[in-house]
Amino acid sequence: WDNADFSRGIGTTFYQEFPTLNTAKPPFVRDVEAKVRRYLRSSYSAAWTLKITWEKAPAYAARTDTRRTITYQAILTTDGFRSYVLMLYQEGGMRWDYTRLAATNVLIGYT
Repeated sequence: WDNADFSRGIGTTFYQEFPTLNTAKPPFVRDVEAKVRRYLRSSYSAAWTLKITWEKAPAYAARTDTRRTITYQAILTTDGFRSYVLMLYQEGGMRWDYTRLAATNVLIGYT
């Protein structure tokens, strides 16, 4: 997640929490569990999940280019012992013009 810039009134951020320790799990949480199981080939049952969505986020500095926006999500989930993050990008990947960003060592993901 680079420096998204919402200062021009373009784009927004949403979040939704899913505490599921003692409640029925909505389809979204069941889908997250299935992804964790599939990618890690491990059993997993979420106790808590947080979905954060950055919608139509322009790159910093928005004053120079607000045409290339990106929608992406971070899904944080834990069973109380293990924690995971799923990073999801809209089809086509990160659409910011990385040649115009302040940093030149741009990666999608984290290290």
